[in-house]
Amino acid sequence: MNAAYRGPEDCPSVIPVFPLPGALLLPRGQMPLNIFEPRYLAMVDDALKTDRIIGMVQPDADNDPGTTVPKLYRVGCAGRITQFAETGDGRYLITLIGIARFRIEEELPPIDLFRRCRVSFEPFASDFTARAGETEVNRAGVVKALRNFVDAVHVKVDWRGIEEAPNEALVNALCMMSPFGIREKQALLEAPDLKSRAEVLIALTEIELARSSAGSDSTMQ
Repeated sequence: MNAAYRGPEDCPSVIPVFPLPGALLLPRGQMPLNIFEPRYLAMVDDALKTDRIIGMVQPDADNDPGTTVPKLYRVGCAGRITQFAETGDGRYLITLIGIARFRIEEELPPIDLFRRCRVSFEPFASDFTARAGETEVNRAGVVKALRNFVDAVHVKVDWRGIEEAPNEALVNALCMMSPFGIREKQALLEAPDLKSRAEVLIALTEIELARSSAGSDSTMQ
């Protein structure tokens, strides 16, 4: 994370927001994005001219599927553009590094193609402290849940990398790459601290495994 962002007071109060269902950014996590819609190309252009910050936020899961301007969840995570490339067909390839979560105070009237919100970082001041609460994480439980999930879906995992990863990096990376739905991803984002996020991750993984097992049993009958 850029050293300029040491606390809520260092962050802008108005930021562009990128509503993207299923996309979960967490503090110090990395998120690659392929930008191609004109409004979001404009959003990136605007961010590059200022502080390079974009707020990742999910559309509310209870939105009417036909709505053109979906309501947003109130909590998102701000990221700073750390890598940028332009493709030959007009797309932008960017990477965001998570700074901290924010709460949306109000959405501002549209003046551009993209949406902007007035936000507060104060409720998540602890996000600015790297590796806060790592010693309280049930690492064994997280790894066990991951092993059970990997065995169930038959995918390969870099176990050496997992063993070497600090608790914060491990938990946040697993949350970000998890295959859960919008509500589950939001629950992971809104968990108050790293310990709680790990507990939610374990619980969601166990629920998903139970559903998969129940589905397999019914298919076999």
